[in-house]
Amino acid sequence: MTYCLVYTLTDNIEEAKKIAHGLIKEKLAACCNIISNLTSVYEWKDEICEDREFLILAKTKKELFEEVKTCILQNHSYELPAILMLPVEAGLEGFLDWIGENTR
Repeated sequence: MTYCLVYTLTDNIEEAKKIAHGLIKEKLAACCNIISNLTSVYEWKDEICEDREFLILAKTKKELFEEVKTCILQNHSYELPAILMLPVEAGLEGFLDWIGENTR
């Protein structure tokens, strides 16, 4: 089995929690971390933007990525949310087993 982290950002804690709870409820992720107090600087529509954002890291199986992406898109307010799959090359075997046991 292969595992990954799915990375996404949102601009408010309520939306971050909604996305995280949805992923856990649907067994699409075993755990979601919400990291606050981030500042993102980026260009959007020819403007330099600087915003406070919340990072969500979802621990899941690689084969669930498309479903995870769909769940995030259904609950996200951004026009173009950052959704990235980061492969896990290695990890503590027991922890990886736990991810497998707590996802579909």
